[in-house]
Amino acid sequence: MADIISLDEKIQLTKEKAADLIKKRKISAIRKSFHCAHCMSKCEKCGTQVSIKDYGPKNDIYNLRVPYRFCDTCSDEYINYIEYLKGDRDLGCYWHNAEWLDSWRKWIDYQASVDRYLKSKEFNRLIDEAEHSQDE
Repeated sequence: MADIISLDEKIQLTKEKAADLIKKRKISAIRKSFHCAHCMSKCEKCGTQVSIKDYGPKNDIYNLRVPYRFCDTCSDEYINYIEYLKGDRDLGCYWHNAEWLDSWRKWIDYQASVDRYLKSKEFNRLIDEAEHSQDE
């Protein structure tokens, strides 16, 4: 009788292993998505490859006026957006319409939302769990 394996225990063990695997996959997916979203070598807005050397102390435009990692085009558009909000509208940029303004506003709101999430205690707990699961 000692060699008989309890079916209930086997089912429970299988469920726990499956749940563990699912949790590890989710943690890995979340980690990868946030890692890729904040990649130092691509524009945060359009995803174009950018050079890390463009973000040094010599480039005042990036350091003082643009709080994001942008390619040159997105950086110019961001500055135009800020100037537009201040009332300095460039009439030559006919594409700077209400929809353009709304898309920038929503993109910036999204960035703020992601930043708040990354600073949340729950997300930090998830990162801690992910780091501990790698140790095992």
